[in-house]
Amino acid sequence: MRSAAFNGRRALSLAALAGVELVFGATPNARADIKDYEFRLVEKEAKAGKAIVAVRLIQKIDGKPIPDAVIFATRLDMAPEGMESMKGAIEPAPNGEPGVYRFKVDLAMEGKWRLSLAAKVQGEIGTVENRLIFDATP
Repeated sequence: MRSAAFNGRRALSLAALAGVELVFGATPNARADIKDYEFRLVEKEAKAGKAIVAVRLIQKIDGKPIPDAVIFATRLDMAPEGMESMKGAIEPAPNGEPGVYRFKVDLAMEGKWRLSLAAKVQGEIGTVENRLIFDATP
């Protein structure tokens, strides 16, 4: 008899927990949908040659910067000029401001460049991916 009462209370507790998950979501640490994040250029121009390009990762809803993202894919090319095979060297640079990610780039010539980024945001499922266009100037 004690076993039946214990199992009944246990079932009731599990049902209550399932109800809490339905109301509050199974992942209470998630802040937003991954589509609610984006990279934005800090400056829309950079000097041709060796330069620093900075981007800000934000939550689009409130513009809040997102620090501590893990950027795992970067690509720099001249696709906007019709030269996708013309790539530029890119590597991470030290970051100063939370939510701002800086890169050392080598812009071989003047013109429009595309910076492609992919990142994971802590506590979120999915990948933030953006392609940003900027000008390399003399």
